[in-house]
Amino acid sequence: MKILACYKWTMDEQDIKINSENQSLDTSRAKYKISEYDKNAIEEATLLMESAGANTDVLTFGGAAVKQSFKDVLSRGPEQAFYIADEAADSADAFVTANVLAAVIRKNGPYDLVICGEGSSDVYNQQVAPRLGSLLGLPTVTYVQKLELQGNRVVATRKMADCTEVATVEGPAVISVLPEINKPRIPSLKQVLGAAKKPATEIKIADLGLSAAQLTPKTTRKALKGFVMNRKNVVYKETDQAVNVAKLVASLAAEGLA
Repeated sequence: MKILACYKWTMDEQDIKINSENQSLDTSRAKYKISEYDKNAIEEATLLMESAGANTDVLTFGGAAVKQSFKDVLSRGPEQAFYIADEAADSADAFVTANVLAAVIRKNGPYDLVICGEGSSDVYNQQVAPRLGSLLGLPTVTYVQKLELQGNRVVATRKMADCTEVATVEGPAVISVLPEINKPRIPSLKQVLGAAKKPATEIKIADLGLSAAQLTPKTTRKALKGFVMNRKNVVYKETDQAVNVAKLVASLAAEGLA
């Protein structure tokens, strides 16, 4: 069995600062990390590799900074990485990203299972996995919180708004997983050192046979601003805490919040 986990190398949101005057974002000191939701995808692929004896690859599409990701991602279990490092990723939307990833999967595949995070930790548009499934002509199961393999069948428990449902599909398939599906491991020093010996292969976007239309985003970002909450900073200082609580409740009720 061959399994592929897709991931995104994103800025760490904790390092992004907001200019309070115009809400612009200061990313000058931002470090990069594996998208939090994609860590679950990588972990699930690794767990299946360990339990089913599968071969596991990882794939990413990003800018030049994506080359910094291999030590972290390969220390988490996958055997090799494939990457597309191209400036087109800076403006790519889910349409372009899915086209690029699907082209690589056709080139390197077939894979029995393609696992994605439910969304990326930066934009979280939840479109890449369904688009991948459509482009590859594979059954796609989203919102997965539990995953089992039964021969050639994939049994996935999906978390819906007010219930869960179990979906069974014949592989190969595309799966997008939720954070509660597992707890991503913290790689040991031995695993981190071993990651340096694993191969990371670059694939040029020009070699994928994609047209200009397939590499042209359907959506464009004109501006991006941070959100700054202006707090009222009301402090209740009565010695009787019950009075403080009563005043707080009254204040919230007056604003329609209680």
